[in-house]
Amino acid sequence: MTAIGRPRGFDADEALHAAMLVFWRQGYEGASLADLTSAMGITKTSMYAAFGNKEELFRKALARYDEGPASYGIRAVEQPTAFDVARAFLDGAVRTTTQPGGPTGCLGVQGSLVAGESGEPAREILSEWRNNGRKLLETRFRRAVEEGDLPAGTDAGKLALYVITIGFGIAVQASSGVSRADLQGIADTALRTWPIP
Repeated sequence: MTAIGRPRGFDADEALHAAMLVFWRQGYEGASLADLTSAMGITKTSMYAAFGNKEELFRKALARYDEGPASYGIRAVEQPTAFDVARAFLDGAVRTTTQPGGPTGCLGVQGSLVAGESGEPAREILSEWRNNGRKLLETRFRRAVEEGDLPAGTDAGKLALYVITIGFGIAVQASSGVSRADLQGIADTALRTWPIP
């Protein structure tokens, strides 16, 4: 006779969303297991069984963040022009990092700001995550150069780094309490020097 496993007794999707919010507010090192399990409404045993250790939970929470609040990055590269890509990316950064009632800043930036040894896994995970975002923009801008949407000779890599640096700078300023209106002004200013073919 095959044993039937007991149902979990909690909604794994809701629990993961709660963990994402804790990591977003407190960073990887700042989020204790007690903080996480309390927010998730589960025991440590249930957390380990459903999500693995803290690093694995963080990876899953970051994936949820990427598919949800940070999905503006993927949508941005689908815009018809390079300028529209940059506009959508920076506008998305402003909206996501200043959500009323939600955490300010960016999980991808704040998650690894503390420099202790226990935060090393998060630093590596988030460094790769940020680099992937930059490469996504670079690939899109390279295509824009090839299509004549950006001037010939435009360095797609540096342009992508410029846009992503402004985006992450917006996130840092949002976590410091800078208003949405002021951050939108920064995004608008950054685009005034956009290269025109």
